[in-house]
Amino acid sequence: MAANGGTKAIIAALAANLTIAVLKFVAYFLTLSSSMLAEAIHSLADSGNQILLLVGGKRAMKAASPEHPFGYGRERYIYAFIVSIVLFSVGGLFALYEAWGKIQHPHAIEGAFWWVPLAVLVGAIAAESFSFRTAIIESNHVRGTQSWVRFIRSAKQPELPIILLEDFGALLGLVFALFGVGLTLITGDGIWDALGTAMIGLLLVAIAAVLAVETKTLQLGESATKDDVARIREAIESAGTSVIHLKPLHLGPEELLVAAKIGSGKADTGQDIAKVIDDAETRIRAAVPIARVIYLEPDVERVTTP
Repeated sequence: MAANGGTKAIIAALAANLTIAVLKFVAYFLTLSSSMLAEAIHSLADSGNQILLLVGGKRAMKAASPEHPFGYGRERYIYAFIVSIVLFSVGGLFALYEAWGKIQHPHAIEGAFWWVPLAVLVGAIAAESFSFRTAIIESNHVRGTQSWVRFIRSAKQPELPIILLEDFGALLGLVFALFGVGLTLITGDGIWDALGTAMIGLLLVAIAAVLAVETKTLQLGESATKDDVARIREAIESAGTSVIHLKPLHLGPEELLVAAKIGSGKADTGQDIAKVIDDAETRIRAAVPIARVIYLEPDVERVTTP
């Protein structure tokens, strides 16, 4: 469900951003508004990001190979990290560069098409709101009772948090652009357009930084959630087997490696130990279905005296 929901949110965002990008470029060429150019590049960068997420999801489905015996699940994390870099470099830095130039040489929005940026921005807000609503609905399927901040920080599926932040940033960026364009039309002073562009750039850089930090920790390898760790431990111990230590690790958003050292009796035969391990693996998979790779090592629990 998480993977399907992420794909649905990506496609909705991609359709919205491609349409909006074209309209913003038209508005820029008609008015030469720097806020509209920054927003057009923002939408173009977002569209590229969504394509990258789709490519990462597709590549992550490749079967394991001798060179990659645990599969390609982390491709989704790598592409998510690339998305944060693209958003930073293409979207944020370009907007800041454009703002700096327009602050030095501001110009008002003139001509018969002065109304076009306002119409495009209002329409874009409506389209982005639909995309954002889709991302919220799909995220709620997996978010549970977590706060939104906690969900973004702890989600193992990178697509939904990325789309949520991108859509939220897009809506704020549109408000900033509306602020800059509106005040420029009212006052006739192009400095407001430049300031709106700068606000868009700072927003994108901030979102990109958050995404980079969160996706970096996924690439390094994160443990299972506390709930899943508790379920795995309970599954092992439910038949009287002790857990000496437990180390679960996400190989991908929907694939978990479970490595554990479990206690066995000194008098247990090899056949007894093998049955204990087989039974424990069955219980673990029943409790946590994403536990695809399981390694259980039997050992004699040692009691240390002070």
